[in-house]
Amino acid sequence: MSETILNVKGLTIDIPVGGGTLHAVRGIDFDLKRGEVLCIVGESGSGKSLTSLALMGLLGKRIKVSAEQADFDGTALLQASPREMRSLRGARMSMIFQEPMTSLNPAYTIGDQLMEAMLLHRQVSRAEARARAVDLLEKVGITAAGSRLGQYPHQLSGGLRQRVMIAMALMCEPELIIADEPTTALDVTIQAQILRLLVDLVREMGMAMILITHDLGVVARVADKVAVMYAGELVETGAAAEVFGAPMHPYTRGLLRCIPQPGKTARGAPLGTIPGIVPSLVGEVAGCVFRTRCDEAVETCRGRIPRHGPGETHSFRCVHETGAKATEKERV
Repeated sequence: MSETILNVKGLTIDIPVGGGTLHAVRGIDFDLKRGEVLCIVGESGSGKSLTSLALMGLLGKRIKVSAEQADFDGTALLQASPREMRSLRGARMSMIFQEPMTSLNPAYTIGDQLMEAMLLHRQVSRAEARARAVDLLEKVGITAAGSRLGQYPHQLSGGLRQRVMIAMALMCEPELIIADEPTTALDVTIQAQILRLLVDLVREMGMAMILITHDLGVVARVADKVAVMYAGELVETGAAAEVFGAPMHPYTRGLLRCIPQPGKTARGAPLGTIPGIVPSLVGEVAGCVFRTRCDEAVETCRGRIPRHGPGETHSFRCVHETGAKATEKERV
């Protein structure tokens, strides 16, 4: 059995705001084994990126992050000193950011930024680091890779900058990659190539990957495990085949209705929608946060929401234990 490299229990993120405290992430649990791909999926503002930044130690000092457990291969991430985190970031844990133009330094060449982490964390010469940079740029589909090293970020297109970010994350062969919407700026063909490259590298090098996305098509292609996130909570988690084959939470079912499914969705048929908006998470948050948008909501949704597990690898948070719809009499 593969070794668990990341174990997170009860991760909570609170942000002070003008009207009180924004409870952005509340008590989420997940684990990840070497060679696995975990996809965290949900609409914008659900807390996916905040979760990844908290694990990387990249949130501001005013933001309160707590957890019962947040261990990376024996290292307690939330208790680690800034020096310990610097030794992990780039070497054993890497992140591919969503917007490369704000992540790449405009004053340094692509080559300098690619080689920096390897020169810092590995005992290699500049020639070896440069060769590694060229090799990875070629792997992520950048032609004339050697000449690109002397260019600056503004001289590259958005798609090329994103591929540079992916190559940068792989420079030191990390054990964990967190990819936050890594293919946003790429066209569909290149997107598929990059995703396949990332997944192949995960399998080949025994790495683990957390892929953050709102694209369920991407999730279906690459995920081993899926965590569905809504308004700061994980509402359903499980093996990808189980979550897609038998979604139990109303939000998960709503998301799946919003995308066309080959062989099921008739040509020209309207896609599903989820009505309403995400509720405010400032101040006290009680009950099921999805209840105001859920057509299966009942009075008990205002209270404590239990976690159910139809299988060892599949669980969800809902008052409906079997995922069955509420009767008209029960609905609020």
